[in-house]
Parts: sequence; C-alpha cells; structure tokens
Amino acid sequence: MGNTKFAVAKICPSAYAFGAMTVPEDQNQTTNFQAILNTVAPGATFVALRPLEGDFSNTTQLIEATAADGAPLRLVSRRYAIFGDYDRGEKARREFQTLQLLSRHNVPAPEPIFLDDTGATLGSPGIVTGFVPGKLLLDPPYPADRPERLAQTLAAIHRIPIGPSAAFLLDANREVTWFLNKPDLMPEYISVHPLGPAIWDATRNYWSTMTPAAPGLVHIDYWGGNVLWHEGAIAAVVDWEEAAQGDPGIDVAYCRLDMVLCGLPDQAERFLASYEAATGEPARHLAFWELVAAVRPLFNPEGWISDSPQKERFVAFVESALARLSDA
Repeated sequence: MGNTKFAVAKICPSAYAFGAMTVPEDQNQTTNFQAILNTVAPGATFVALRPLEGDFSNTTQLIEATAADGAPLRLVSRRYAIFGDYDRGEKARREFQTLQLLSRHNVPAPEPIFLDDTGATLGSPGIVTGFVPGKLLLDPPYPADRPERLAQTLAAIHRIPIGPSAAFLLDANREVTWFLNKPDLMPEYISVHPLGPAIWDATRNYWSTMTPAAPGLVHIDYWGGNVLWHEGAIAAVVDWEEAAQGDPGIDVAYCRLDMVLCGLPDQAERFLASYEAATGEPARHLAFWELVAAVRPLFNPEGWISDSPQKERFVAFVESALARLSDA
C-alpha cells in the first residue's frame, strides 16, 4: 500500500502552538545541534529544543539559539517517523530538494538549510529549515478569503515546471491509488463501509481507462494542517516529505475533502472556483480524485469519519463524487 501516513486521523484537529516546556535533551543531542549551528550559523550557541505541536506524523522541533552577534536565532529540526518500508533518508532528500525547488519559484515554504539523510547528526534522518513565523488555522475564525488564498497558492505550486532533474519526486498517481494495486481484490477496510463497494467499483472502472492529466508538482497532503498563516496571509506550505509529480487534481480533491469534513462545503466550492480561475481550466478527473481521497479515512476511520457530524459530511462528499463520476 501507499504511505501509511495517510491513515493518520487528522481532519479538523485542535489548534497548533509551541509547547510550553523544553524537550529534555541529553548532552549528546545538545552537542549534535551545536554541531549543526557550527555549520549553518558559525558562532551561534545552542539554547534549547522545543516541540512544535501540530506535526501529525513526524518529530518537528524548534531549535532556539543565540547568534554570534547576540541576536536570537530560531531554526526548525524535522525528523521522520518510521512508516512501513519507506526510506527515511530518501524522505529527507526529497523534502530538502523540493524546498529548494519551491524557493526557486517563490512559493512560500521553509528555507532548506541542512540535510542529514543518514541521521549522523540529528540522530535519525531529517532536515533543518528556517523558522517561519505563523500558525495553523484549524478552527474559526478564518480569514474571509481563506479558500481563495489556498487555491491561488496551490495553483502556483502546480505551475512549477517539472523536468528530468526532479526525479527525486514520487509518482503521485501511483501513491494515492495504492488500494487499486490488486484490482480483483477489494481491501477489507473499503468493503466494510456502506459506501465502500461503490467507491471501489467506481474508482477501479474509471482508473482502468483514464487518460492522466499533464503532471505537475503535487504535495499529496495539501490541507489546512499543512499551511502556516501570518497576518492574514499564507506564510508557508509545509510537510513536503511525500512531494510528487502527477495529476494536480489529487491536491484539489484532498483539500476539498478537508473543507467538507470541517463543515465548510461553501469554502470547498469557492476554493475550486478560485483554483480553476487561477489555472484557466477545469480540474480534470476531480470526481475520481475525490473518491480516491475518500479512501484515506476508510483505512482508519476512528476519530476521522467515525462520529457525527463528520460521518454524515463524508457520506455527502462521497455521494456527490459518485454522482458526478457517473455523469462523466
């Protein structure tokens, strides 16, 4: 199957904030972070490592330091959790290179500073980035133009040219359709949901004859929990460990699922309208990709679509996609 990270129940969690307590660190780890500072900020002194709440699948921490001139210095350490047989060093390289790509195209994202794909310095494979002031907006009130800003930022991501030098990216289409790898065997986690067989039949039949859209840079996990805001604007899109190239509709569909499950169907429609206006064309295969997105919570529904009102919102989302796909 694809990345088990998708099984994490994380739609509409509570607010994101710095932890109030310093993470206990042994001397060896303190020395490791000082070694990083010696490389990226000569003369800086390590002060503390603090948790960053809101990272739902990895260990992301704030590095506090004092620069050589005495000014406060903040960086972010990001170390990858173990998921199946995924290579954490490969994740580190992929995210680091993707952040470099985003920087070249002026897309808001953390600045890549230090790559440790072996874990020799960080203790496990990871990266160090610049700190981006901002917070996740996971609960109301939202900026009035939130869906439009999310859509325009996503359109900018999808416009980034993907060439042979981007071979480090995953195959997005393959990653998110992991459940169709054995088209003659419906997974049990799909079959047990009342709408599961309909999702299975519709996606399997459409996928077998679909002509893929032109590939673009795809985040794969583009939702409100991976977007930092500052003073009413998007400060950074984060969590690029599964960056891929593939059908841009994958990101559009998943973000719309997030909005619908959060009780924001009007925002989902505004998001789509703004995205299509920014790209100048309809999002291709959208109903199909929405059904593909709907499979993610089926794998682990507890806390995601197991209770009201998310359960009913999920049904409405799936039924709408099924109806539109049957008319395609």
